[in-house]
Amino acid sequence: MNIAIDGIDINYEITGNGEDILFLHGWGASLESFAAIIRNLSVRFRCIALDMPGCGKSSLPNEPLDVEAYCRIIKQFTEKLSITPKAVIGHSNGARVALHMCADGLISPDKLVLFGAAGIKGKKTLKQKARQLTFKTAKRILTLPLIKNHTQKTLDSLRAYYGSADYNSAPPVMRSTLVKLINSDVTEKLNKITASTLLIWGENDTATPLYMAKIMEKNIPDCGLCTLEDCDHWCFVQRPAQVNSILSNFL
Repeated sequence: MNIAIDGIDINYEITGNGEDILFLHGWGASLESFAAIIRNLSVRFRCIALDMPGCGKSSLPNEPLDVEAYCRIIKQFTEKLSITPKAVIGHSNGARVALHMCADGLISPDKLVLFGAAGIKGKKTLKQKARQLTFKTAKRILTLPLIKNHTQKTLDSLRAYYGSADYNSAPPVMRSTLVKLINSDVTEKLNKITASTLLIWGENDTATPLYMAKIMEKNIPDCGLCTLEDCDHWCFVQRPAQVNSILSNFL
């Protein structure tokens, strides 16, 4: 199914009956990433999952989005479809959006489940800082007015070398969106979240390292952390049976 929001065609699916659970997937993924969880929970709940703008079967936004724009789009989505989520389940960037929405009172679920949540600005190593400085310096030189018409191929090559896999695989509007998202930080808002919150994290997560989970656990008033051994950023895909058991008890 599709619905138009802010000029974006949003693809979504609704499965099951009961109280509403809203699913928000991570960067570059789609609603399909939650398939195993939705099969389990749709026996007791109405599960609503959508493809974020520029992901899955949803269309690209016309301009780069920041986290506030994502929140606005999801808010309109819930209003247009009369969704009142008892729980919100988010992964990575979807979890980041859920955190901001709950902190700002845009949604008020009883329970919040976050897998490898983004939202805390990461600590850069000296090597990462050096790479970033090198690219920024080269970009400033290559975009000088007198030479910028002749340096596009070189600039593209540098982006491919210095950029992350997520950045390089994204279309231009989503690259700019990713930069906006990475530079946002939800830390100061965490104490405003009233939902009972469960963090489920892979101990080997390198995209959103475990120290980020511990910051969230410390600052969200009603929060617990469940760490899964030998798992990474996709712990809920790697351990579906274990995760479904945890979710069934929590919800």
